[in-house]
Amino acid sequence: MAIQLAPVGLTPGGLLPYHSAGVDAGRGALAPPEAEGYFLLESLLDAFRSNPEIIETKKALRQGVVRQLLSGIGASQKTTIMASLWDGNEGSRPWLLVTHNAYQAVRIYEDLVTLLGPQDIELFPAMDTLPHEETSELENQGARARVLARLVMGEQLIVITHFSALSRKTMPPELLRKDTLRLCSGQEIAPAELVNHAVNLGYERVDRVEGPGQFARRGGIFDIWPPTTGEPYRVEFFGDEVESIRTFEPIGQRSTSQDTKLLIWPTRDSAGDVDGYAIGELVREKAAVQAIALRGAGMAEAGDRLEQTMNEMSERLEQLGHFPGRDQFMPFFYDKAGAGMTTLLDYMPEALVFLDEPVRIQEYGQAAEREIAETIMANIERGFTLRDELDIFAGYDEIMNVIEYHDTIAMAMLPTQTRGQRPERTVTFPIRTARSFQGKSDRLKEELQRWQQDRVAVLLLVHDSEQAHHLSNMLREEGINAFHDPECRTPLEGGITVVSFGKLESGFECTQPRLVVLTVHEIFGRQEKKKRARFANEGIKISTYTDLRAGDYVVHANHGIGQYLGMKTLLVAGVHRDYMHVQYAGGDALYVPVEQVNLLQKFVGSGDDVPKLHKLGGTDWQKTKTRVKESVKEMADGLLKLYAVRETMPGFAFAPDSPWQAQFEDAFIYEETPDQVKAIAEIKGDMEDSQAMDRLLCGDVGYGKTEVAIRAAFKAVDNGKQVVVLVPTTILAQQHYQTFLDRFADFPAISIRSLSRFQSPKEQKETLKLLAQGRVDIVIGTHRLLSNDIIFKNLGLLIVDEEQRFGVIHKERIKEMRKNVDVLTLTATPIPRTLHMALVGVRDMSVIETPPEDRFPVRTYVTEYNDGLIQEAIQRELARGGQIYFVYNRIESIDQMANHLQELVPDARILIGHGQMSEDMLERVMLDFIDGEADILLCTTIIESGMDIANVNTLIVYDADRLGLAQLYQLRGRVGRSNRIAYAYFTFRKDKVVNEVAEKRLQAIRDFTELGSGFKIAMRDLEIRGAGNLLGAEQHGHITSVGFEMYCRLLEEAVQELRGNYQPEPPDTAVELPLDAYLPDTYIPDVRQKVEMYKKIAAVRNATEAEQLAVEMKDRFGELPEEVANLVTLSVFRARFRAVGVQSISTERDALVIRFHEGVTPDSAKVQQLLRQKRPRVTYHTGKGVQLRVHGAVAMAQVMGAGAAAAGLVKVLQHLADALGA
Repeated sequence: MAIQLAPVGLTPGGLLPYHSAGVDAGRGALAPPEAEGYFLLESLLDAFRSNPEIIETKKALRQGVVRQLLSGIGASQKTTIMASLWDGNEGSRPWLLVTHNAYQAVRIYEDLVTLLGPQDIELFPAMDTLPHEETSELENQGARARVLARLVMGEQLIVITHFSALSRKTMPPELLRKDTLRLCSGQEIAPAELVNHAVNLGYERVDRVEGPGQFARRGGIFDIWPPTTGEPYRVEFFGDEVESIRTFEPIGQRSTSQDTKLLIWPTRDSAGDVDGYAIGELVREKAAVQAIALRGAGMAEAGDRLEQTMNEMSERLEQLGHFPGRDQFMPFFYDKAGAGMTTLLDYMPEALVFLDEPVRIQEYGQAAEREIAETIMANIERGFTLRDELDIFAGYDEIMNVIEYHDTIAMAMLPTQTRGQRPERTVTFPIRTARSFQGKSDRLKEELQRWQQDRVAVLLLVHDSEQAHHLSNMLREEGINAFHDPECRTPLEGGITVVSFGKLESGFECTQPRLVVLTVHEIFGRQEKKKRARFANEGIKISTYTDLRAGDYVVHANHGIGQYLGMKTLLVAGVHRDYMHVQYAGGDALYVPVEQVNLLQKFVGSGDDVPKLHKLGGTDWQKTKTRVKESVKEMADGLLKLYAVRETMPGFAFAPDSPWQAQFEDAFIYEETPDQVKAIAEIKGDMEDSQAMDRLLCGDVGYGKTEVAIRAAFKAVDNGKQVVVLVPTTILAQQHYQTFLDRFADFPAISIRSLSRFQSPKEQKETLKLLAQGRVDIVIGTHRLLSNDIIFKNLGLLIVDEEQRFGVIHKERIKEMRKNVDVLTLTATPIPRTLHMALVGVRDMSVIETPPEDRFPVRTYVTEYNDGLIQEAIQRELARGGQIYFVYNRIESIDQMANHLQELVPDARILIGHGQMSEDMLERVMLDFIDGEADILLCTTIIESGMDIANVNTLIVYDADRLGLAQLYQLRGRVGRSNRIAYAYFTFRKDKVVNEVAEKRLQAIRDFTELGSGFKIAMRDLEIRGAGNLLGAEQHGHITSVGFEMYCRLLEEAVQELRGNYQPEPPDTAVELPLDAYLPDTYIPDVRQKVEMYKKIAAVRNATEAEQLAVEMKDRFGELPEEVANLVTLSVFRARFRAVGVQSISTERDALVIRFHEGVTPDSAKVQQLLRQKRPRVTYHTGKGVQLRVHGAVAMAQVMGAGAAAAGLVKVLQHLADALGA
């Protein structure tokens, strides 16, 4: 039998994140991550170390041979030779490998991590923007700073870099060493001094540390996240003494582990603490001189711009210290000539330097040098930057002059030389690139047998231990003596075949040792699964949009919509309490006790509309709430009936996955996200059930919905069923058709057809005929597929993409089609988690919230429109072969803008697209752009959804202030869909007065990171749009009238009530005792965190939860003051007494009064027992509700509490709660 080869288990085994912390200097020092379960390719390196040329190369290094050339080698051959030369390096000196570009640097880094482990390998990246560009690159800055810090500490590393990264200068090593702050337990340092130090090192002060480069101080607690570490740190002070150092997790903010030391490094590889005033003055002087020169050259506008810009920058230098764009002044940080700047080479004066393909380094280096110089000169002439910015970059000759003083080993396929690189020793290795078997099992089997007969050792590398075991078993069944060795320790000699796991770029064959290495690329004809180390602040799921700020609109469950004006501490009856101040119509004020914070929710409506405030004590709110309740109940009832009917309808029970399904899924070249894996499992579970599937799959564009749908389609076809993929537009049909063709390329027997207006009548007729005969397995098309002349032989799965974009008639036809087939509906509009939870048991939904890991962040600029900037942005994208979206939302003048852009960039090919064009013409424009027939698509916001072109990586939006935040977010999502850095420019017209709403919107865009408020607001708007799409226009109106959170609560209650599961929450218990119980500003100064903690306190259900909350507060904010301890303690009694129907606990004169809600009668036996006791004396009263009065309780509390009223009252309450069974 033939071996069934599939690219099995291609999970990454090589690349590990290179942010981490921990060595003997404390975990705040810099050390590689723990490589638990990480196996190196020991036997491969052992085999290579016996190679005579390797032995001679090592010997030459020891004997002081300065320049060597290793030729005849490429790809993973180079890295394997390097790794076999390293051999622990005996702690002698660091190594530096220089290659030509970033992509190659990453490939080499991944190979070396596989071969040697992550501990000693570092990647030194380039910056993606020029120094004067005002965008933050904390990830790259932090990575560069981390490498320099480890080198300054004397660690012997292998550093991988490329010319562009090496050419950008850094701060001198001695300054980095001086600026680094070392903390340890027991050390004396004032917290204020630590704050100043953090600011000087470029850290951003925030209320809550959520990402690298941030710090926060709350009393004696100091949180900081150095970009050189993988986790944030919490330093707790006792006075001026460092009492403890511990790590904490950024989402829950809880400490995770104790430490004893912490190193706080600068946030970037440029200068830390500098004299902002002196440099600001120098910048003004330089700008004045350069402006005169510009005006003299006839560029007066540029001169004026330069002086104005540099004056602003000087003020920022004097006031802020650190800000995006500050690095342009690096030449002034050390001395006026800029001679104090250094490169990475200055941190590695004794390093052995490896040059990967020196000719290509020269070619790329000289081209990069020219491009940087031309770009900066263009910006100088436009008045954007000073001429001194040129000094920040070292040229090719400057770098090579320094490298000439190092021992070097050049590695190249051909024995070529470059300037100054004549080798003293040249070696040609007898190694060649391995042949590819493209998944053809018979050819591989023949070769393996021949290699065994010739006593050639073979190492087969896949990326998963289980699948390596599986592959070795299959090979043994074919008579090939294959060993599964996950640790790769079996000696590679004597014709042995070893199957292990690890990630190398490519395989190779060599004669000495007699060895063949085959990777997944050669075995299966596919590259490894692509995965990138996630940026530390990237892709974190948003858990809440309810951060309250003064001025926000809120919904009170009983009083309706008001405006939150802030939190106030009031003194009432001699007791301090916090209240939330809410203003209603007519200026009426409501002070909500913080223990009732659960009655307040942030009003989440849609767009920028300001909600109408309700009148305090009026009836409008109750009428609105009742109306929404009735509508929601009616809708939920309809959904439940539909769900019940669906559950009774017979469907086809698909068989469990076949080996072909596994082979098809393993061929996916990307690593699945956890949400994708979960969604796939849910869909397959539905398909294998005997009831017909009707599942909604939600996820943003590019989050991997299509791959999930493709796997469902394969499963259906594998079970002999036909599949329909229904999309709303011809363009989407074409894109899906191409995606399916590419994905099913290895399975040519599966027939895939497209059916839309782009097919001729003859082609459509043929497709219809084949569909009826069952000779088409998958058909992808528009509403043409809904026509009455469509006949399927055996339809089993209907996939509907963006159903809400179909018309009413088409939706009715879809409803008919879905009656007895499995249905999977896809939507790119996100569905809120709260709505998802409310619909559990009513609508089957899978949600993909995890962004893919192979995305680079989009560099976002918010700036005044400027022709020079736009010209540069377009030319930069064209230079790398990419395309541009230019969004211009004014159809009446779009042709003039096209002419203007053509003048700016004469060589650019421009297409125009907008909604007033005929459907045929617009589709033709879009398809031409997809096919690369144009460089720029000048269009309105029609690209907001439905466009997925990986080659478009620059977006320019004109008049961005006129668009909504959700629109801008979705527009920005059209770029950054490949492994290239993408750019988004949101521009507004020069000298335009931007209104307050637009300014807030633009400010939010400036913070458009996954952790930023802008992202949260945009997601909020999108999710409300998604809710409207899912539930219909009427429900969308209800969401707007009561707010999203209240709507979801009413919907969840309606669903649970109809299902018979509704259990209303018992009414709250008011606790009004003569005790100060609140969170003082001195303890938690940030209002948002204070609201967060009040919500947690209100949610306490028992003493265990209260104790856990007290531990968390102590951890995050320090020792609990008396007022806070009282608050936490009372929260327990509030929960206990609420469970037995107590309305309030208060004091009257000397008595403690327990009032029960009307209609609630406490347990009579327990009450009688209380009444019989003599101390404290308890009396029973009836009226509007039962009351228990504990006489003399307040005075007794003083005695019982040994003078502490709080402790005494707690004891009394404890006694009462126990007695009542609370």
